Amino acid sequence: MNTTQGIDQLLGQMRAASALAAGQEPASASVGGTDFSALLKASLDQVNATQQDTANLAKAFEQGDPNANLQEVMVSLQKANISFQTMVQVRNKLVSAYHEVMSMQV
Repeated sequence: MNTTQGIDQLLGQMRAASALAAGQEPASASVGGTDFSALLKASLDQVNATQQDTANLAKAFEQGDPNANLQEVMVSLQKANISFQTMVQVRNKLVSAYHEVMSMQV
């Protein structure tokens, strides 16, 4: 996902929400035709899939599968950890932005 594209989408949605709050018809509900909730769900699904794949690889290594080596397991665990930490930071930013928008005076 392109970071600039994601920021543009969020900005477009915030503008649409602002227009609705002002009683105006929003110019476009979503920028580029991408739904923010669908994008967020796809990202969450990807993090979940990464964690499940890592768990399966770790289980295979624990059971002595010759196709699973320690290096692959450790790299996979770190990738899953980084993707989860990134998801947590995105969630924190979304919650922060939500609180900021809700505290705005209209």
